[in-house]
Amino acid sequence: MENLKFIDVQEEHLEMIREWRNSPEVSKYMYSDNFISAEDQKRWFERIKRDKNSKYWVINFENQDIGLVYLNNINKHLNSCEWGFYLGPADVKGKGIGQKLMSYICKYVFEELKLNKLMAQVFKFNERSLYLHEKLGFRREAYYREHCFKNEKYEDVIGLAILKKEYEQLKFAYSNSDQ
Repeated sequence: MENLKFIDVQEEHLEMIREWRNSPEVSKYMYSDNFISAEDQKRWFERIKRDKNSKYWVINFENQDIGLVYLNNINKHLNSCEWGFYLGPADVKGKGIGQKLMSYICKYVFEELKLNKLMAQVFKFNERSLYLHEKLGFRREAYYREHCFKNEKYEDVIGLAILKKEYEQLKFAYSNSDQ
């Protein structure tokens, strides 16, 4: 994974992240797709800096900043957290980066944070993300009917998760995703 790095979000990243987040290619997969102003972005940054239960990183691949990956709701009592990511530039999609990200995040969550469960919420229409999660051992745990109003209608969301013991059983497959 030497060509994939995770950099703590800094103030100098804000405009780049805002551009990605406002792009239709990214916002179509987010719960909120309203336009994010520079002021909104600064407020978001101040909020995540104070949030001890979240971590945000800029994804750097082959010395190019390409997206954002994050952990939310890190809960030591429940021993779990949620994750998500998005890639900004369209030309980086389809290069196996999502699988590498998932490998890194699982290793971090289960081996560094020592949590037991990693969760994700994915729109039912996001078949690519659902496939990736399931390919790497996530199981469907929840089906949230009409969970989010988007695209002029209510959209269903699927809750997925992987447990530490499942990750341990699949560690070989994860280590091969680093290639």
